[in-house]
Amino acid sequence: MVFNKEIARFAVGVIGNIISLILFLSPLPTFNRIWKKKSVEQFSPFPYLATFVNCGLWVLYGIPLVHPHSILVVTINGTGLGIEVVYLMLMKIFLIIIGEIIFLGSLALLVLTLVQTHKKRSTIVGSICMVGNILMYASPLAVMKLVIRSKSVEFMPFFLSLFSFLNGVSWTAYALIRLDAFILVPNSMGTALGLAQLLLYGMYYKSTKRQNAERQAQVEMGPKGVGLVG
Repeated sequence: MVFNKEIARFAVGVIGNIISLILFLSPLPTFNRIWKKKSVEQFSPFPYLATFVNCGLWVLYGIPLVHPHSILVVTINGTGLGIEVVYLMLMKIFLIIIGEIIFLGSLALLVLTLVQTHKKRSTIVGSICMVGNILMYASPLAVMKLVIRSKSVEFMPFFLSLFSFLNGVSWTAYALIRLDAFILVPNSMGTALGLAQLLLYGMYYKSTKRQNAERQAQVEMGPKGVGLVG
């Protein structure tokens, strides 16, 4: 029975890795737009800053010196850490990136030198990871507020919301197979927040299309208006 649970946990973890990778890559259209326009417009850097810290914390949590037998936690969060660095460099917030790296390095040094047992290390780092993961999932709340105020989902990428939801579901299942409260609590909250984003997307998708069409019409009419005045 234990062996079967381990197989199931590993399989769900692999699925979680795949979904998480897609989640990390889902903002690519957004950053392609930023690259082309040379402007971040109203896209918020906070979700990516929170994700960067979150990935770093989970890499620390998953290493054998802190929480053994968590290789799948390390692989995906190590990958995500590299991807988020690229995103944040495109947003040109270098000082904040350096500050977060110093924080992660200091935490790792303190935990590995001052705390002697796996259980204590897991508890300390896991507790901080829970906070970081909740911040990552909650970081789009500012964007959700913008969506409600503007009745537009233009600056809340659909695939980011979708895969945030699926990511929460997969890691919640992973944590339930062999109970890990540090993974379970934030990812169950992430599932709820991801679902809320999808509901908002469904509510304001049509109004966004209407606003974009009106804006495009104004752009197309602009030169004609100038011609008539001339």
